[in-house]
Amino acid sequence: MRFKAAIPLFAALAFVVTLMPGPVEAEDGGPVQIVGLGDSLMAGYQLPPEDALPAQLEKALAAVNRQIVITNAGVSGDTSAAGLARVDWSVPDGTDGVMLELGANDALRGIAPEETERNLEEIIKRLRGRGIEVLLIGMMAPPNMGTDYQHRFNPIYKRLAEKYGLEFYPFILDGVVTEADLKIEDGMHPNAKGIAVIAQRMLPAAERFLDRISSATN
Repeated sequence: MRFKAAIPLFAALAFVVTLMPGPVEAEDGGPVQIVGLGDSLMAGYQLPPEDALPAQLEKALAAVNRQIVITNAGVSGDTSAAGLARVDWSVPDGTDGVMLELGANDALRGIAPEETERNLEEIIKRLRGRGIEVLLIGMMAPPNMGTDYQHRFNPIYKRLAEKYGLEFYPFILDGVVTEADLKIEDGMHPNAKGIAVIAQRMLPAAERFLDRISSATN
């Protein structure tokens, strides 16, 4: 290929490169700092740290040129009340966004959905009061809790997302909950392959979440 003939091709490639999304940066120029605040589904129950959702989602985002840091602040067994009790110290200053995933243990324990909603709302309000964006990750009540409980519990997350204008991922176990080969022996928690499925399905919402953070800091 002659150099002069190649010039239009190089120009076109340069144009495409300029349109590709660059690494997301925080207001101070460093990587965006995200905290995953949740229970065992965030913590990665019985999994090594590199297989937990924060690590796998961070890797998936890096693969699409989104350079961020996701700190795992998941605690197995946490209810929404426990998350509320520790949100102030689990989410340090300098955090740009929080992936909020709580409520599964509330449903398993039969805690009143109204209490769960109040706790989640208070967490959201505290984070928003600190200028921290929230990606709300939803949960669904197990069928054995009965239809009345499900009807009271399941709408919580969408209602809160709409009320506060949050980025929203409706159901953390989407694509995993009915697949035995994607769960560990207890039949409830995802294994490493299951977390990989969750990370890929959550990726579009996570990218929109990062765009929100970028818009808020620019």
